[in-house]
Amino acid sequence: MLSLSPKELPSATLTPAQLEQGVSPWLDAWHRLKRNKLAVFGGITLIVLVVACMVGPWFSPYGYEETSLDNAFAKPGLSHWMGTDQLGRDLFTRLLYGGRISITVGLVATFVALTIGVTYGAVAGFFGGKLDAFMMRVVDILYALPFTIFVILLMVFFGKNIFLLFFAIGAVEWLTMSRIVRSQIMSLKRMEYVEAARSLGFGTRRIIFRHMIPNILGPVIVYTTLTIPGVMMLEAFLSFLGLGVQAPMSSWGVLIKDGAEKMEEYPWLLIFPGTVFSLTLFSLNFLGDGLRDALDVRSAKD
Repeated sequence: MLSLSPKELPSATLTPAQLEQGVSPWLDAWHRLKRNKLAVFGGITLIVLVVACMVGPWFSPYGYEETSLDNAFAKPGLSHWMGTDQLGRDLFTRLLYGGRISITVGLVATFVALTIGVTYGAVAGFFGGKLDAFMMRVVDILYALPFTIFVILLMVFFGKNIFLLFFAIGAVEWLTMSRIVRSQIMSLKRMEYVEAARSLGFGTRRIIFRHMIPNILGPVIVYTTLTIPGVMMLEAFLSFLGLGVQAPMSSWGVLIKDGAEKMEEYPWLLIFPGTVFSLTLFSLNFLGDGLRDALDVRSAKD
């Protein structure tokens, strides 16, 4: 009887019983992800930040709009853990509340980009030919446009609305996703199970959305985790220019903008939101890199 050395086992964390019964690719990817310390750190950090931003403001003794001019520019202390701004508003409360806005923008805008990009790329890759050539030329033209200027024009033309901000950012972040999905679909459309679905008389929409797209979720999930920080950066940039979230609401971009204006005299106004925002972006990138390695078929065979 042949025996497998530890290096030849699919995963060092799998038990003999699991190996005998077989392990799904998703479970095996989960075991590999857990061994990536940076990815685990990023995931735990994101969970803590999201829970703090969602729940924290309810337990704060201060409201995010509550002003106290007598306490303007108060230094960090027991009363105000992160100090106050020029209107005496508690920075810690506004940081948590701003996290709600920034995280929501990142998730909703990424979902919009995901929906458009996956659908567009799947259709182009599946049909191919002249339709694919035309659709990809449209993508090339949009790539040539300055995305930030396009979003700014949308915000100026339709007004400064936070809901418009979600869709404006998502509408310009789908291009790379469409190319990734197109290439994956083109490699799958000649597979046996697709030909079998055609022979059974299934419609095009069912073949694309129920048979092909579920088989490319790995790359889609990885790129989604890497899109969220890009979206949050764009929102922060727009807020820094005064075109994003409007007062009295706050986001991390707004807080960084306000802190940058006063950083020489009151550095804590920039240090705290800048640190939390950077930590969030690092965590998202660590998690995205870990998911990429865990879901990579080639690394699974190593």
